Amino acid sequence: MTMLTILYAVLFYVATLVFVMGVGRKIFIYARTPAPLKIPTTPAPMTTTGVGWRMTREVVFFESLFRSSKWTWIFGWTFHAALLLVVLRHLRYFQEPVWLPVALIQPFGTYAGFAMVIALGGLWGRRWLVDRVRYISTPSDHLMLVLLLAIGVTGLGMRFVAHTDIIGVKLFMLGLMRFDWQPLPADPVLLVHLSLVAFLMIIFPISKLLHAPGLLFSPTRNQTDNAREVRHVSAWAAALDKRP
Repeated sequence: MTMLTILYAVLFYVATLVFVMGVGRKIFIYARTPAPLKIPTTPAPMTTTGVGWRMTREVVFFESLFRSSKWTWIFGWTFHAALLLVVLRHLRYFQEPVWLPVALIQPFGTYAGFAMVIALGGLWGRRWLVDRVRYISTPSDHLMLVLLLAIGVTGLGMRFVAHTDIIGVKLFMLGLMRFDWQPLPADPVLLVHLSLVAFLMIIFPISKLLHAPGLLFSPTRNQTDNAREVRHVSAWAAALDKRP
């Protein structure tokens, strides 16, 4: 067992723990945050079924972004769709045997990496080229885009330029899951790629990337527009109403 294997094994255990606990804590906070007012963005559905359909359109098609900025929507939706394919493709490193849907998606996931990098380049260019967006962009906004770009570029580099031992990588990942550590290939590009992924997992719970689960708890999207039909009372306000 080399020190390199031990270092990255511990790193990914820590990163996974931080990611799971951090995101879980944020979701818990989101769920407990009171929503004392009816503030759905109109036009809004008046039924729970309508809200479910609206949330589905928002999550799958980025409906509100499409209405506000077509160019941003193209890059944003392409990035998220490509990222989904890339993540699904990477499931093969955690499965033995590999599920058939994961095996079938491999060619699409490979070239989705190019779409992901191109879309990220468009989103980052928007941060520099659009005056009003550049004005409100913070260093963390640029850091997230650079980090995701670096992950995508190093991943493509291993696939098409500096090939790595993917069997060794799979054995390492399966070993982490089974607590039976296996040697990690010492390829420089692979080590950079894994380090960036671990860093992303660690900072995810404190970054703006939390809009992923946060969208589901947005009162402007998850509320019905029935303020006239039903009195909306938050839990804490209901408790006050019961006081003598």
